[in-house]
Amino acid sequence: MLLLLGLCLALTLCAGSQEEEPSWVDTSEQVGLRVPRQLRLLQRLKTKPLMTEFSVKSTIISRYAFTTVSCRMLNRASEDQEIEFQMQIPAAAFITNFTMLIGDKVYQGEITEREKKNGDRAKEKRNKTTEDYGEKGTETFRASLVIPSKDKAAFILSYEELLQRRLGKYEHVISVRPQQLVGRLTVDVTILERSGIASLEVLPLHNSRQKGSGRGEDNAGPPPSTVINQNETFAKVIFKPTVVQQARIAQNGILGDFIIRYDVNREQSVGDIQVLNGYFVHYFAPKDLPPLPKNVVFVLDSSASMVGTKLRQTKDALFTILHDLRPQDRFSIIGFSNRIKVWKDHLISVTPDNIRDGKVYIHHMSPTGGTDINGALQRAIRLLNNYVAHNDIEDRSVSLIIFLTDGKPTVGETQTLKILNNTKEAARGQICIFTIGIGNDVDFRLLEKLSLENCGLTRRVHEEEDAGSQLIGFYDEIRTPLLSDIRIDYPPSLVEHVTKTLFPNYFNGSEIIIAGKLVDKQLDQLHVEVTASNSKKFVVLKTDVPVEPLKAGDDSEEDPNHIERLWSHLTMKELMSSWLQSDNEQEKEQLRQKAQALSVSYHFLTPFTSMKLRKPALHTDKPEDAYGMSAATGPATVMQSLRGGTSMQPGSTLKKLYDPRIKISKTSVDGDPHFVVDFPWSKLTVCFNIDGEPGDILRLVSDHMDAGVTVNGELIGAPAPPNGHKKQRTYFGTITILVNKPERSYLEITPNRVILDSRDRLVLPCNRSVVVGSRGLEVSVSANANVTVTIQGTITFVILIHLYKNPAPFQRNHLGFYISNSKGLSSNCHGLLGQFLNQDAKLTEKPSGLSQNLTIPLFPPAGERSETILKVKGHQVPVVWKQRKIYNGEEQIDCWFARNNAAKLIDGEYKDYLASHPFDTETTFGLGLSRGL
Repeated sequence: MLLLLGLCLALTLCAGSQEEEPSWVDTSEQVGLRVPRQLRLLQRLKTKPLMTEFSVKSTIISRYAFTTVSCRMLNRASEDQEIEFQMQIPAAAFITNFTMLIGDKVYQGEITEREKKNGDRAKEKRNKTTEDYGEKGTETFRASLVIPSKDKAAFILSYEELLQRRLGKYEHVISVRPQQLVGRLTVDVTILERSGIASLEVLPLHNSRQKGSGRGEDNAGPPPSTVINQNETFAKVIFKPTVVQQARIAQNGILGDFIIRYDVNREQSVGDIQVLNGYFVHYFAPKDLPPLPKNVVFVLDSSASMVGTKLRQTKDALFTILHDLRPQDRFSIIGFSNRIKVWKDHLISVTPDNIRDGKVYIHHMSPTGGTDINGALQRAIRLLNNYVAHNDIEDRSVSLIIFLTDGKPTVGETQTLKILNNTKEAARGQICIFTIGIGNDVDFRLLEKLSLENCGLTRRVHEEEDAGSQLIGFYDEIRTPLLSDIRIDYPPSLVEHVTKTLFPNYFNGSEIIIAGKLVDKQLDQLHVEVTASNSKKFVVLKTDVPVEPLKAGDDSEEDPNHIERLWSHLTMKELMSSWLQSDNEQEKEQLRQKAQALSVSYHFLTPFTSMKLRKPALHTDKPEDAYGMSAATGPATVMQSLRGGTSMQPGSTLKKLYDPRIKISKTSVDGDPHFVVDFPWSKLTVCFNIDGEPGDILRLVSDHMDAGVTVNGELIGAPAPPNGHKKQRTYFGTITILVNKPERSYLEITPNRVILDSRDRLVLPCNRSVVVGSRGLEVSVSANANVTVTIQGTITFVILIHLYKNPAPFQRNHLGFYISNSKGLSSNCHGLLGQFLNQDAKLTEKPSGLSQNLTIPLFPPAGERSETILKVKGHQVPVVWKQRKIYNGEEQIDCWFARNNAAKLIDGEYKDYLASHPFDTETTFGLGLSRGL
């Protein structure tokens, strides 16, 4: 399905077919004067849109992944130019938001109901987004727009996915395909699993099948620059290649998948049940059980279209699979074109002779004729039904059909609905059909419905891919059935809105996931019954599972909840599957309405919803309580419980730790970034703004030579709010502190963690309260609130942590830096804040609104604000009276504001305060001159 979005007065995401060539493509260049090849190359290099940043942040909490992709592009050309952003996302994922920025205009995505009719396709094609099938297991989201010369654009795409366990591993795949070298390229993945991480690996970049996908396909180990940090329940993976490292991977930019595989620890009983704010999820994945016997029929398309590589690869794969069959299995082989060719008219046992004969039969298959899908399926089902009916089977067994084709039905019954009905009636729910579609001409929708209606799975193999390896991989997932006829029950009075609880089969290395809602949030245990068939016996497991709710930091039902979103995701998938299978119009409409309501409620882009892009109203800039984060990154406070945080209960205790009215100096930098300097002697407060660029590292405190202390802050970027005067916002995403006395220590602080490098390296999560220290340095983390750094007992810095509960597109989790105690800093201290610590200031002129007895001004008349001059460090600085909020917006202060990036207030100019790296100690001011570390 192709989803199309047109940017007009309102932009709506609608369904449609593959779009024709865009009408704005100018073909007149083909008949113009011939341009020398070198000049044409120079023109292309000069005008190609530049991607300045490509970043992916993904948070996986209990197998549920929240991913946000940000891309910034610059039109360097001297004329308006079309720019395209494209991102491959997993086919099982739901897009939850898309934001597009053109210059200073912000277009925010909004998920709305989609009308039943096909809808009017937007005619405006100058700006559009589309979504179509990408590579195996993915869909490609595309967005294109036309931006003015020398202007910028940004794209922010968020999606969510429930990871599926296959072959004993969860696999998280992130597409990294910027198609050019990028100045700032980052993939940041956080994994939190309460039950514990049993194994984790980062694979080499899996390169695209497309031309120019780069080298290094066979290189072992993670991609260059990958950093992995993990403990028992937590893992952090960062891939941040430099431009040089990117060029070594692929000269024209990376084209590949960044893949993380991991598994978790699990108990052998009824599985793992997790609860959060009234929702539960149940993971069931038993192991070490004897495998069930298989009755399997391999149905292979041998029509004329399979000629050449496809048929050869498929034959080779079947040779491998036949050798993998177990002695207790039964099998047969069918080849079909316009004729149905059955190897044996009954299922036979697995013996060396039978395997050899089967391979000979497959080897002599030759491609010819049309495609009789219905006839082949009916014959395979009849083989299995006859075997089960006429044999006294002591062991319980599983009946499977593995069906492979590359085309559409052309012979015999060709109507899709009749093929589906015939198959369903013949199989009677006793036979599972697993389908594989090869190439671009296959009727994949038919194969998908065949598998959905007959307890199977389907896979798509692209034309250029190795059909044989895909077939082997698919078979490996279902080669070892451990249980059949699984039923999982909970007391009906205790749970509601539970997802599917009946499963025909459980295969080794997979996982059954059930989610639902608890009737009573205070429930302390949940009774679970699992019944299933295992080889020669009927298995019944009964137990009362203790319910230990994860601490979310707030009991409000409005809090983001990863288990609730997992439940909504799983429910949505099941509704879509039921809707796809249903042939009853009334039932289909009821399913559509349920799915549509759920999609809108949880902001899922599905076939039942559309997306509109509108300029949003101005949002407040005040961060929400730091007890959670948006769906784009996953709830933050859950991390504390998953990683063994403190036993604090939500409520007053945690809020006391986060009390923003901590008694510290007003001298600080916080927000976007807003600087405040307190002059206690004259009881004056001065404030100013610094408008930097994302990636800039600012010198905040420079006292390396005397006190041995340096503080730098690195800026991160965000779109500006609509109707604002700025083109972008910047916040401090990282604060670094270098302490040189009595011994060298390095501190790196982000909203998520603190890294302390001294004699030993410590990584402290910010969602867990902890105090560490040695040799005159103490670091105290107050969970999700602040980090206090004390040096020699005479210098104290407090870093406030700002986490957004429901962030707007222009908001980012960030830090605020406050100087609590500066006694230990010398008179030579410099930096954007440090230069004012041992200074005084006074007003040389006072507006008439000031009282003669007050040093803190009353609100002066508007016309007189520009008359005030501040004198500090010999500078004469025009200032205006202003009110500014600090301490996370909890306290309002009066201050004198210096305009124009504090041009007349600070020594030198902005560029003088740029550091070359986070721990750079160099300064061009005062006596503290040093040339770095």
